[in-house]
Amino acid sequence: MAHKGQSKRGAFGAGTIRQKTVQKNGKSYSYWEARYTAGYDPGTGRQVQRSITGKTQREVAKKLREATAMLDNGTYIAPSKMTVGEWLDIWAENYLGNVKPFTAVSYRGQIENHIKPAIGAIRLEALNAHTIQRLYNDLGKPHGDSTPLSAKSIKNVHGVLHKALNQAVAVGYLRFNPSDACILPRIVRKKLTPFDEKQSREFLEALKGHPLEDLFTVTLFTGMREGEVLGLKWDCVDFQRGTILIDKQLQREKKKNGAYIFAPLKNDKARTITPAPWVMDVLKRHLARQTEQREYAKELWEDSGLVFTDEVGHHLAIHTVYKKFKELAASIGCPDARVHDLRHSYAVAAIRSGDDIKTVQGNLGHATAAFTLDVYGHVTDQMKTASAARMENYIKDILKL
Repeated sequence: MAHKGQSKRGAFGAGTIRQKTVQKNGKSYSYWEARYTAGYDPGTGRQVQRSITGKTQREVAKKLREATAMLDNGTYIAPSKMTVGEWLDIWAENYLGNVKPFTAVSYRGQIENHIKPAIGAIRLEALNAHTIQRLYNDLGKPHGDSTPLSAKSIKNVHGVLHKALNQAVAVGYLRFNPSDACILPRIVRKKLTPFDEKQSREFLEALKGHPLEDLFTVTLFTGMREGEVLGLKWDCVDFQRGTILIDKQLQREKKKNGAYIFAPLKNDKARTITPAPWVMDVLKRHLARQTEQREYAKELWEDSGLVFTDEVGHHLAIHTVYKKFKELAASIGCPDARVHDLRHSYAVAAIRSGDDIKTVQGNLGHATAAFTLDVYGHVTDQMKTASAARMENYIKDILKL
């Protein structure tokens, strides 16, 4: 064993190990330290010395062997005092240039609301899978007045953290991404609750004369997403061809007092739909009424170009649309219905009326027909059962001959 202050060279690769003693509050404390050359300063050419400390000589020797081995194979990363929060700030500021503005705002919201409060103070290189897993587990539990996050929301948080840590690996701050080993909660798809024919009829009846009658009617019979119909502009409505171009959506930034912005579509692909002529007639009548509103409002009118506006041409507020829809849905005995259920109602009605899945996919703006089948497969299963019943009756009719 090396004596106090004695150097031990060569046995563990490049570097030295020695025992050191310090005085603190009148008491002596001993520990072991290894020093090694981590490289050379490109400016001065001088050696860059690093140190490793530990309670025992064996512990320090092991750490020294690991460090020198990484130096030899080129995987060495210098120790850093950077915290997770500091890296997330750097990442959000410098590495989100290729994402949509609305997505970047959402990422920053996840960082500020969920990630930094929990693990922001931890040193980046000390972050491990267990700590991240505990974060995900805690997000799914109620704390005081806070509502636990859904499995989908936790997956979104993971997506942001995983991307940021991947970049830390790419630039050399981490050797591997500790979030790779985490297990996410299983997402259970919510049961679809589209309006059936009776409920659709009652909903349309309740809509008569309502300020948002045309908005909800068009949504029900086109399947547009809420943001898409709220962001629809007249220059995207072609009455001559009977088509509607869907190329943007109106969204509100996910932060306090967030501004309304026109954001790209969910899958970034514009689409053109051909609604039923009856729907285009609804839009024609709506345009006539809006023209009257414009003339009445005069200089107060905001020339937003939007199809659905308030009485002075300003865009509609998402929370107002939500509130009015809930009131209408409750009036027909469907208090749990959501605005998005109008989209589901359109899709189910289209499939049952005989539209093929590829057409429904295109009209809804889904990325793939497989996704459409995954969401609405139960409808096709019901259609298969009905088809079998029709064939059964057909066979019985033949056998009677």
